[in-house]
Amino acid sequence: MGDLQVDHALGRSVTAASGGIDLFTYVYTPDTVQLESPKPYLHPVRTLAGELVTAFRPHDHVWHKGFAWSLPHVGAHNFWGGPTFVRDRGYVQLDNNGSGRHRDLTALTANGRSVTLAHELDWFSQQGAKVIDERRQLTAALIDERTWVLVWETAMTNVSGETLAFGSPTTKGRENAGYGGLFWRGPRSFTGGLIQSPVATGGDDLRGSRAEWFAFRGRHDGSGDASTIVLVDDAANPRHEPQWFARSTDFACLNPAPFFSEELDLAHGAELSFRYAVVIAAGDHGDDGTAALAQHGRDALS
Repeated sequence: MGDLQVDHALGRSVTAASGGIDLFTYVYTPDTVQLESPKPYLHPVRTLAGELVTAFRPHDHVWHKGFAWSLPHVGAHNFWGGPTFVRDRGYVQLDNNGSGRHRDLTALTANGRSVTLAHELDWFSQQGAKVIDERRQLTAALIDERTWVLVWETAMTNVSGETLAFGSPTTKGRENAGYGGLFWRGPRSFTGGLIQSPVATGGDDLRGSRAEWFAFRGRHDGSGDASTIVLVDDAANPRHEPQWFARSTDFACLNPAPFFSEELDLAHGAELSFRYAVVIAAGDHGDDGTAALAQHGRDALS
C-alpha cells in the first residue's frame, strides 16, 4: 500500500491512486446524454487489490453510473435518469430529465494518507431553470492494506422559488421501490451476492429495512476473489436510520434512501445536508468482519 496520489484532468475529472492502483475517478464534468440526467459520478472504483467494484451504464439501466447522487423525484424533476414513475401510469418518459452541472472546484488536497475534493454544482431542469445549489465534498483515506474509506458530503439549497418535494417511486405508488440518494451499482458478477445489515445477512428480502449501515459481499469474474462494500449513514442525517434500497437477485446495488416511503419537503431557500461513509475492502470478511468494517465508516464520519 502506497501513499495516495492525485491526478487532475483539468475541467473533467480527478483520479486518486495508491500503490499503482487507481482507486477511484470522480468525473465532475460528464458527457452524459440528457435522457440519463447528467451529473457527476464515481467510476471506476477499485479495491486496494485492484478489483473493480462499480458498473457504468449497464444495459438494463444505462443511467446507473458507479456511485452517484441520484434523485428520481424532486418536485417535477427527475435527477435520476430515464423514465419517471407516474401514479396509475407506471414509468413514463417525460421531458423532465434535469442535470447537475459542475460550477467551481473549491478544494483539492492530498497529504499521503488522504485526499479531499470539494466543488459546487448547479442543478437545472431539462428546460434550463435553476432548481438547486449544491456544495459537495469527497474525502478518501487509507485504512490498512486491504481497506480504504470515502466520506461523501452534500448540502443542497432550494433556489427554485417554490417548495420541492423529495420522493421516490414508492412515494408515487410503486411498492418497495423507494430508491433515491447516494446510489451504488455493483459489477455484473456481484449478482447473487450477499447483502448484510447489522441484524441479518441475506438478499432482496432485506430491501426496505431500516439500519445504520448495509453491506454487499460479492465475487469477481476472472480472479474469483471477493470484495466488500459497506455504506454507513451518518447519525446526523435526516431520517437516520434510513430505509435501504438494496438488490442482489437481478443486479447488485445499495442505497440508503431517506425518501424511500415518505416525501421530504424543502422550502425555497432551505438547505438539506447528508453525510455517508463508503468502506471499500478487498476480500469477504464474513458477518463479524463486515460489521467491523462498518466501524471504520463510523470512525471516518466522526
